Amino acid sequence: MYNLQLSEEQVAIRGMVRDFVASEITPVALQPERLEPFDPPLLVDLIEAASALGLRTLALDEADGGASADTLTRCLVSEELAAGDADVASILAETARLGAALFGGLMDKGQRARFLPDFVEDASYHLALVSLGAEADTGLGPDYHRIRDPESSATTATVDGGELVLRGRKPRIANAPLARLFVVTASSETGPVTLLVPAETSGLSVAETPRDGGWYHGTMGDVELDDCRVPVENILAGSNRETPDKIGVGLNGTPEGQAINLGIARAAFETALDYAKLRVQGGRPIIEHQAIGAKLADIAASLEMVRGAVWRSAWDCDNPQARADGSLSDMPHALISQVAAADMLHRAARDAAECFGAMGVMRDMPMQKYIHDTRMYRHAGCGVDDARLRIAEALAGFEQG
Repeated sequence: MYNLQLSEEQVAIRGMVRDFVASEITPVALQPERLEPFDPPLLVDLIEAASALGLRTLALDEADGGASADTLTRCLVSEELAAGDADVASILAETARLGAALFGGLMDKGQRARFLPDFVEDASYHLALVSLGAEADTGLGPDYHRIRDPESSATTATVDGGELVLRGRKPRIANAPLARLFVVTASSETGPVTLLVPAETSGLSVAETPRDGGWYHGTMGDVELDDCRVPVENILAGSNRETPDKIGVGLNGTPEGQAINLGIARAAFETALDYAKLRVQGGRPIIEHQAIGAKLADIAASLEMVRGAVWRSAWDCDNPQARADGSLSDMPHALISQVAAADMLHRAARDAAECFGAMGVMRDMPMQKYIHDTRMYRHAGCGVDDARLRIAEALAGFEQG
């Protein structure tokens, strides 16, 4: 059954990350240059420091140098990191998510032997997914309830002797500027094929996506594949049409992504709560005024409700048998928690800023960045409106072609 009680190990990991964030990340993340909405410097040193704690390889098996962390544990870590800095949380969560899928079953023994040692030992080694879904037409909108064309990628793979030649361009790929290994899905004569492409491969280039060219957390880049040659042994074991689905196409639609949004809103709440206890108006702290007290109570309730939805979504990922035996309904819980998190947490961040009055929107205050960061989650990935339509498809029993 679904259990809200964390294990001793999960509590210890959460406490360790919380202490690291409080002592190392928060003091740097709140500096003025980090509060700029479109061009904050990336905290590379802190990302590597967090990697040294094992947060990048968290999901690997213990025998491989990880902690065998399940999805719920990764959500706990993502929330704590995001309470300090969303960029750090997003980069580490994306690498941990892809690492769990790749080294946990998609790679064969030869591929693991080639790539696993460097991944475990190098704290700057990150992963990026270049998927068909990165440029696919979702088919949503007025005609969303229609069969969709699965052949949606312009990236191709052509066999040439013992190699595959990749050609194409994929915009806005998460982690691309930092990635040492790319997971590329392309169209071939026999259908979609997924390959491992090291960053140093000739013909592969990355141009970092500027922040003013689109909102995002972490780091993103446009990936160019120009006659990029990859040996056939780099094809993922059992690569077929279902392989990309096992990895997913983006962090936002996962419980870890929603936990990052939760961490941002929690930081806004905690900042507002501390201020409300210190700011005196009318002879008493403003938290004792009913309007402020009620507003903070609503925010606290929103955070707890979203956390429950995210944790259940994570439990769903870790216990697929729960659908078969009827413990969970056959609903897209990840999409449901995405919609709840995006709407409720953005509202929570706005309400937290209102506790500061006019100061809440000033550029040198963290509150404006919390609002900006939670607003991104209403549009990132497939977006909240599209997620609602996908839930509607599930209710209607509609299956995509």
